Amino acid sequence: MIDGKKTIYWHVDAAKPDPEIIRETGAIIRRGGLVAFPTETVYGLGASALDDGAVADIFRAKGRPQDNPLIVHLADLDRVWGLVVDVPPAALALMEKFWPGPLTVILKDGGVVAPRVRAGLDTVALRMPDHPVALALIRAAGVPVAAPSANLSGRPSPTTAEHVKADLDGRIDALLDGGPAGLGVESTVLDLSGGIPILLRPGGITPGQIKSVAGEIILDPSLESGGPVSGRPRSPGMKYRHYAPSAPLVLLEGSPAGMIKEIRLLIEEAVIRGDRVGVICREENAALYPGAVVVPAGMADNPAGVAAELYGALRRMDLLGVDLILAEGVEPLGMGLAVVNRLRRAAVKIVNIGAARE
Repeated sequence: MIDGKKTIYWHVDAAKPDPEIIRETGAIIRRGGLVAFPTETVYGLGASALDDGAVADIFRAKGRPQDNPLIVHLADLDRVWGLVVDVPPAALALMEKFWPGPLTVILKDGGVVAPRVRAGLDTVALRMPDHPVALALIRAAGVPVAAPSANLSGRPSPTTAEHVKADLDGRIDALLDGGPAGLGVESTVLDLSGGIPILLRPGGITPGQIKSVAGEIILDPSLESGGPVSGRPRSPGMKYRHYAPSAPLVLLEGSPAGMIKEIRLLIEEAVIRGDRVGVICREENAALYPGAVVVPAGMADNPAGVAAELYGALRRMDLLGVDLILAEGVEPLGMGLAVVNRLRRAAVKIVNIGAARE
């Protein structure tokens, strides 16, 4: 492990970061160091995508499995052609429409990025973040920046600098605190290395938005099952349990009334066992769960709001020291698909209300 580093913290204006701080942190990346920084999705942990040793340090700092590929962050569209073999028309159209923004495209690798970035695949994942600090840092570094989320592997992703500090203090070289991330969930990952685009991970760009540009897309079967894929994952967030709090999380899915009824029953059972139970629910349902520690996360009619508050709610449960977490599901539509994906990956059990008790 690489514990024992002295992590340097800088507060930066998210809209207009200090040029001297950006120059210094860019130089850290060029020298092979690790810098955590804000993006519009979550905080990322960046290293030079051209330096295999620096990329190895990302895996060590996070405790990340070696077969879990990384996303390469760029600040200019022109850099894409130097990193890949081919840019299909659909990929170019999507990048021109949604970059900078929360869309990651997977293309055939051109043999330039460090091997550990690809984790044994013949493809590379690329995105351009929509955040002034991130873009300035990448330009100052002068190299493509490989950056997974800046958290310990498997934990809820960080949406604030405090989340990063809680997980990685003493394991990285620097942290840029640019305030809370906006979207709150990671980028959409779309595989464009073959024929029809395949959605591997839902995120800030919805399937409907992608279809409006690229036409037909395929949803990876793992999105329906909620379970991990076997073999080598093609995208982060596919194979391993992710986004998980310390306490076991049970996800309830189905009708709103059915979820509420089942959660209330599960709370009663947990209290009888002597367990401290937490509930993550919509704000309008917060008063419906007596006997539980309730952490609201967004409104039912605003899945984007749920996404923005989800990881913070999961981390809040850790601080509250609950023994069990019960979470309300959301409709898997639009941004709701990203919320469902994250909750299913975090859950130890999924309860379908159609099969629940009457």
